[in-house]
Amino acid sequence: MSEFKMYDTPFHESSLANTSVLVTGGAGFIGSNIVTYLLAHGIKKVRVLDNLSNGFLRNLEAFKNNPAFEFMEGDMTVLADCNKACEGIDLVTHQAALGSVPRSIKNPLATSDANTTGFLNMLLAARDAGVKRFVYASSSSVYGDSTASPKKEENLGIPLSPYAVSKLTNELYARVFSMHYGIETIGLRYFNVFGPNQDPNGPYAAAIPLFMNALLFGKDAVIYGDGEQTRDFTFVENAVQANIRALFTTNNEALNRVYNVAVSEAVSVNDLYQTIATIAGNNKQPEYVAERKGDIKNSLADISLAIKYLGYAPRYKHKDGLSITVNWFKNNYNNA
Repeated sequence: MSEFKMYDTPFHESSLANTSVLVTGGAGFIGSNIVTYLLAHGIKKVRVLDNLSNGFLRNLEAFKNNPAFEFMEGDMTVLADCNKACEGIDLVTHQAALGSVPRSIKNPLATSDANTTGFLNMLLAARDAGVKRFVYASSSSVYGDSTASPKKEENLGIPLSPYAVSKLTNELYARVFSMHYGIETIGLRYFNVFGPNQDPNGPYAAAIPLFMNALLFGKDAVIYGDGEQTRDFTFVENAVQANIRALFTTNNEALNRVYNVAVSEAVSVNDLYQTIATIAGNNKQPEYVAERKGDIKNSLADISLAIKYLGYAPRYKHKDGLSITVNWFKNNYNNA
């Protein structure tokens, strides 16, 4: 874990000193950033549940001696692990998942086990433990083949991958659990989140860490398709803000809804690559290869619902976030 800090601004109003939070997938990219925020702001307890298949203990190294921090190695596909993780917990933020559209197309069963069965296990465990609120990570992939732009929460298309199906299923399960069991749920549809603690290694690494690996450390850079596809690239602190606001909101109208989490800023992959190249001081050109199955051509979020009900106010545009992230990568992946 680097000495990089960015969570000085509070996104909650009341003291966290009497609250216990479970962060599933807390050793992963977004989860570890949520843990960082909670511990920085005096949480009574933050427990991490992670099977370390996609997360890394190095992301939590700075917290191992913090009395408010607890790590539990376990798997959300095992109900007993979920039950144990929820014991004594007030609030859950569920970040654990098997990500990647291409991976889900290659192995849909693994995606379903983790993202659908695992999600249901966590809902059951939270319900049975008397957890008050369950915030969870959804995805912009649920918009599927919808050509509407910007994407609004009520206008969905047909999912284009098993991963998208799993995330849409999460939203449906959460709605049913809030209806029948009284647990408060809030879903967050992430749009291409990036930032510190995002791993550049492995066959399913995301575009931004791969580009940084290429431009900082001499790796190969690949763009799928012509690079003119657009995304709403979202710096991780914005995603953390959405989670914190969802966990601690006192606005009853905000509950049992799903929200876009983004910046509402469309950027082409080509422009993204060139921005990183400029920051990194490297003019290396990428290789263009065939587009990937299941990819959405353009993705831009309408974030007005999150602004209205959660008070969400993203602080970082993509260029500011990229500058921070490039510096973080230089300090943490110089041997990548």
